[in-house]
Amino acid sequence: MKIIVLLMLAVLMVLTSCNKKLHTASTKFNSGKAVSSDPVHNKVNSGYPVAIPPVTSAPPVIVAFASPMIIIDEKGNVITSRDKLPPEIASKVDYPKISRAYTPSQRQNLIYRFKIIPPRVIFVPAHLVSKTARGSYCIYRKKFWYWKKDDGLFYLDETYYQ
Repeated sequence: MKIIVLLMLAVLMVLTSCNKKLHTASTKFNSGKAVSSDPVHNKVNSGYPVAIPPVTSAPPVIVAFASPMIIIDEKGNVITSRDKLPPEIASKVDYPKISRAYTPSQRQNLIYRFKIIPPRVIFVPAHLVSKTARGSYCIYRKKFWYWKKDDGLFYLDETYYQ
């Protein structure tokens, strides 16, 4: 007896769950126009053509200096010339003074600790700079902290290679 009741209950549940899927779209009249609605797909078609607005794509916004630029690489070579820097920073930069490479022991230390040798000096646009009580900084490649000096460029924190 219990088996028959459970079987009937299971059949009843299956039939009620399938009930909504068996309905077809119905047509109603709304102010003289035929309106069809589809409850399965939750759509209403009023019979009027639908105007799709044209897709206008805005021109891409070009942000100058969207990412940090390498000024002096790990070997002490000048990568970015003065003419590619903003004029207020280019006038302060003294390339002979800042272009020096890591010593062999510093290079060995960086390779051992980080498996990469980061650039010594970078230029960071204002929208990527963070500020603390110690000064302005930028985190390069989610790993290396660079601090801003008086000439407007960012130098690798000395704790990485000392």
